[in-house]
Amino acid sequence: MYTVYILKSEILSKYYVGYTSMSVEERLSRHLNDHSGFTSKAKDWALVYTKSFNSKTEAIKLELSIKKRGIQRYLDSL
Repeated sequence: MYTVYILKSEILSKYYVGYTSMSVEERLSRHLNDHSGFTSKAKDWALVYTKSFNSKTEAIKLELSIKKRGIQRYLDSL
């Protein structure tokens, strides 16, 4: 199982989209605690959206589609 997730930081006024094969709670914990990438800039990331898939290919396809369209526009269309 793969999950596409969207995080939001109020401090940065930014969104982050990614996908994972681990539990979303565990992935969020890693973003908040021991991550050195984009999400390390703030420690207030909150989960705002998830969607699960059976295949990695489907998850990657949605993640790229969201990034191309824009996270805020994607969320507004739901």
